[in-house]
Parts: sequence; C-alpha cells; structure tokens
Amino acid sequence: MTVRLTDFYADWCGPCKTQDPILEELEADYEDVEFAKVDVDEEQEVANEYQVRSLPTLVIENDDGIVERFVGVTQRGDLEDALQDAGA
Repeated sequence: MTVRLTDFYADWCGPCKTQDPILEELEADYEDVEFAKVDVDEEQEVANEYQVRSLPTLVIENDDGIVERFVGVTQRGDLEDALQDAGA
C-alpha cells in the first residue's frame, strides 16, 4: 500500500518553516512513505483540489484516499500515529 504525506506550504509562511524540521526527520525515518511538498503560491490548482485554506496543511493519504488532515504546526508523534493508521 502506498502512503503519502503532502505538505502544503508557502515560502512566506512562518509556521511552515517551523514544520519543516519535523517533516525532514520523518522523511529520514519513514523510507516507505512518499513525501511531497506543494507550494500553494505556485500550484494553486492542487491546493484548491485538496481544499487547503490555512498553512501549513498536511495531508496523509493511502490507496483508499485521505486518512488524516492536519492544519497548523503538527507534532511528530501525531504525524507518526496517522502514518501508522494509513499503513506505513
């Protein structure tokens, strides 16, 4: 099963910069998870498709669809729990 974590961010977003180190640690530890970053300023159509209204927004999905959505800076433990629920 494919598990993906998508980070919707913008360069001007302070909380997004706070989220980055947490995501970098997760990416190093979860080699079987696909990590994607979407700059909402450059890819507005994708952000609209996922109904992103605030930043950062993190979406965890698997082959069945969206498993969890987080808005705002999210701690590592919460992300790990959601990744495990998604099948990682």
